[in-house]
Amino acid sequence: MTFIDGGVTAPLGFTANGIRCGIKPGRATNDTALVYSERPCAAAGMFTQNRVKAECVKLTERHLADGTAQAIIANSGNANACTGRQGASAALRMARAAASRLNIAADDVIVCSTGVIGQQLPVELIEQNMQALADGLCRQGHEQARVAIMTTDTRYKECAVQTAIGGKTVTLGAMCKGSGMIHINLGTMLGFVTTDCAISSAMLQKALEQSVAQTYNCVSVDGDTSTNDTIAVLANGMAGNAPIAAEGADFDTFCEALNALNTVMAKKIAADGEGATRLIECNVKGAASVADARGLAKAVVSSSLVKAAMFGCDANFGRFLCAMGYSGFSFNPEKTNIWFTSAPNAHRYFDETKPFSVHGSDSVQVFKDGEPVMFDEEAARRIMQREAVEILVQCGDGSASGTAWGCDLTYDYVKINGDYRT
Repeated sequence: MTFIDGGVTAPLGFTANGIRCGIKPGRATNDTALVYSERPCAAAGMFTQNRVKAECVKLTERHLADGTAQAIIANSGNANACTGRQGASAALRMARAAASRLNIAADDVIVCSTGVIGQQLPVELIEQNMQALADGLCRQGHEQARVAIMTTDTRYKECAVQTAIGGKTVTLGAMCKGSGMIHINLGTMLGFVTTDCAISSAMLQKALEQSVAQTYNCVSVDGDTSTNDTIAVLANGMAGNAPIAAEGADFDTFCEALNALNTVMAKKIAADGEGATRLIECNVKGAASVADARGLAKAVVSSSLVKAAMFGCDANFGRFLCAMGYSGFSFNPEKTNIWFTSAPNAHRYFDETKPFSVHGSDSVQVFKDGEPVMFDEEAARRIMQREAVEILVQCGDGSASGTAWGCDLTYDYVKINGDYRT
């Protein structure tokens, strides 16, 4: 398996584009993206667990019910959420406008929006610019599309990976947005994955659900679950591998590549949390079950007190234990050990697609078998000042492991969200 460039247009048969339609006054960058496959695709998706769903989410759920799609249109600057019948009409108009220019069925278009909630989407601006958006579709268009879906993100998020399945080279590409309103319930975001793998929609859905459980669903920035969460996968089969229609070695290889891709993307989202200065990775080992391990790790990275301590570089491990204790997941505090660790070359993660290595040369143990350890506060502070910090929790309850990602909670988070709408 190899990481490559190209994002959503790295797989065969996919093109993309992004342009500025002027959806949000004052925005000078692209705000509408289009991704297109030259062939119809098997498709899968997962959506927000918020009971209040954006109109585009409701529409896309219906469009993906048959397991097929061929294009994605997404805008930033306006979430088209809590907008009623007018918002529902706007989402459908987006799908129809894209379908008309691409000469495909409207129900084969995935529609996504992100931005301010509770304001009507000026969909006429998208319709007026749809011809230019479609005309600009190309293999290099991922560079325009990846910017168009950003809101408070400070950096674009994309990745691509290649692997071999059935003697054929299979490519998967992704782009995501996510910086605020991010929590465990799907790892709030918009995420788009493309692949030239031949795989049935049922197996694609199964692979996606398994991957989300251990990647995007293990990310927390601020504890808020958005109205617009969507992750969609399109597979056009152009790699030429024997179609994956059941579990087996080929399915396992596909899942491995999908997980590698989504893990990188999940970390990028966590690292770019609104106002964040550092990525937090919590690894729990020795738990009684995978569910316990992941649940404990999620509780740690989701805690506002933990996030604040990480911002202040305060090695207050009592907050970790407190969060684990109220999580509802099983562990024995008297058999628990906790370390802070860092990776000396972790900075490379932020501008490369290489996975973050969690075991660096620096480590400080702060808790051992249920009791505090006398540790070097200054050494712990140096570790916590890195841009990527690991909280390693070793339980004594079993052999299962789990990981979750988050970021620190800073003054800038409040500044960003205090006047986000106005």
